[in-house]
Amino acid sequence: MSTPPVIKLDHFYAHAPARVWRALTTPEIHARWWAAGDVRAEVGHRFELDMGAWGKQQCEVLAVEPERLLKYSFAPGLLDTTITWVLTPEGTGTRLTLLHEGFDVESPMGKKALEGMGKGWPGILARMEQALAD
Repeated sequence: MSTPPVIKLDHFYAHAPARVWRALTTPEIHARWWAAGDVRAEVGHRFELDMGAWGKQQCEVLAVEPERLLKYSFAPGLLDTTITWVLTPEGTGTRLTLLHEGFDVESPMGKKALEGMGKGWPGILARMEQALAD
């Protein structure tokens, strides 16, 4: 059995980790760059992300290290993937690494999600830049 594919991207933001962390964990800011939902940095917290045409996707926070790491399940029972955000201070800014993993490319839904999200994530990370500037 092969290892499921992983979407791995990183993006540099000219903002301190605390500011990037707020964009990841404050629902009002999160909705401006990705999706509306009651995201919180609290292990065990369950929330939905409104993915528009893809519907509301369930999530559960799995790991938190304030201003360093946020990991949550994404769409359990549908995609069964995890999203991990890693923040690394770099100069006066932050390197944000995204790992979206667990795609089942043997299923049509998993394959379609991997292709779509692989193309969509770069634009989402770019939109965070604007949300951070506001």
